[in-house]
Amino acid sequence: MPRMRRTSSRLVAVLIFGMAALATARAQALPSFAELEAAGARIGEIRISPRNIFDTGNPSEDKPLFRLANSLHVVTRPEVILRALLFASGEPVSARVIEETERLLRANRYVYDVQIRPMAVRDGVVDVEVLTRDTWSIDPGVSFGRAGGANRSALHLREYNLLGTGVTLGVARSSNVDRRTTEYGLSADRLFGTWGSVDLAHASSDDGRRYSASVVRPFNEIDARWAAGVSISDDDRIDSVYNAGQAQSQFRRRERRAELFAGWSSGLVEGWAQRYTVGFTRVEDGNAAEPGRTAPAVLPQDQTLLVPFVRYELLEDRYERQFNRNLIGRPEFFALGLNVQAQVGVASRSAGSTRSAWLYSGSVSRGFRPAAGRTLMASARLQGELSDGAARRQQAGVAAQYYQPQGPRRLFYAAAAADMLMRPDPASRLELGGDNGLRGYPLRYQAGTRSVLLTAEQRIYTDFFLWQLFRFGGVAFVDVGRAWGGQAGTVTHTPWLADVGAGLRIVSVRSAFSNVLHVDLATPLNAPDGVSKLQLLVKTKASF
Repeated sequence: MPRMRRTSSRLVAVLIFGMAALATARAQALPSFAELEAAGARIGEIRISPRNIFDTGNPSEDKPLFRLANSLHVVTRPEVILRALLFASGEPVSARVIEETERLLRANRYVYDVQIRPMAVRDGVVDVEVLTRDTWSIDPGVSFGRAGGANRSALHLREYNLLGTGVTLGVARSSNVDRRTTEYGLSADRLFGTWGSVDLAHASSDDGRRYSASVVRPFNEIDARWAAGVSISDDDRIDSVYNAGQAQSQFRRRERRAELFAGWSSGLVEGWAQRYTVGFTRVEDGNAAEPGRTAPAVLPQDQTLLVPFVRYELLEDRYERQFNRNLIGRPEFFALGLNVQAQVGVASRSAGSTRSAWLYSGSVSRGFRPAAGRTLMASARLQGELSDGAARRQQAGVAAQYYQPQGPRRLFYAAAAADMLMRPDPASRLELGGDNGLRGYPLRYQAGTRSVLLTAEQRIYTDFFLWQLFRFGGVAFVDVGRAWGGQAGTVTHTPWLADVGAGLRIVSVRSAFSNVLHVDLATPLNAPDGVSKLQLLVKTKASF
């Protein structure tokens, strides 16, 4: 009998392997979407195949824990995936649209993997299968982080795919160097079968409160023809002004904002999309000394601005698919095309604003391929206002990131950023420290109206896939930076700061909360006495 069972098991395994091989051969025999597009094919049946978190048909994933996770998880509803598609039955095949659909689907936290493939071709019609695999979408947990000598912690419970609908619902309790906060949030995309989305958030802190709400129909794809939305927010908090890593003064800030907008576009034309948006923004900023706290010498001025605005966007449809850049073992899409945004608005005393001013902002970004396999991403931005014949409250910045693969699992990364404030509010400063780039120093260690930060990293992406759940990477890094200038500029023993260190990167790829866990040890190279010679940083970030 045991021999018969073994024989039967082998026969079943052979049959399964044979069927899989046959399916693979058939899939390989079908033309690609690019070939189908060139042949003028149209889309026929669309089959949505949402899959559970783990493939228990795979022996490496057929584990009791994984089967339990599958049984507790509600698989994404097929109509949720269907509503996210940019193509429909009867439409001509477009390889570009199908690739963009994959990018948009992968951007959802509750989706781990996406495959869009032809199933059958007959008489110029292709049936398409959209296969997705879910992530574990319930995020209950406790997190702890340390950066710049300061701790932060959080206790949270979030569901990123409520009952398979794609709705996010959560509550969190967090604590950091500034405040303790309890926050509630709800967000939902593609409401009632449309591309509309709603986001609601409310937070109460030991120093104030914050709430926000928005209903937006965005430019959902590069070929989208219109967008519209409304949003409001109210933030009441205590802000701190730091010097050499220590809070020197504090004041209460109240920011209220409301915006209404509508946009239109002629869609994608020869690889380019132009978008035009008009809207109206109301901004109220109030600042006051807080009883029992040391106020800064000069407080920012209160203001109310009612600003009609016009916005222009120019986008080039050029993306590149890569592996092992900012993620580990998952595909990434780099936007190499030119992206330009410019906005101009006007505030007038006669319309109820506290002052008359032209408000402007703009940004430009583009990716480059300086050599085969290498990528350079560059960007610049500018915002400010023009009043009484002079530019005020102006901030300008440039940034670049460079990626040079050294094989499938090693990469050299370098980044540079420079920012400048011109005629800012008294309390506005650029800060550098352990919480924002200089990993070997206390948080907000230097501040001023100018800042420069340079980073170089040697990255390693391992193929170690612990329990089919966790991927690992490593990094060695050097940071060099400086913040200076302005009346509130930090005075330190040396203008330029530098540190070296190494770190571990861990990502839970099967969970919706798959941010990259950073565990870094850094040492400052030119720190004065009183600054720790070894800084431990633990935080989660969206990328490597």
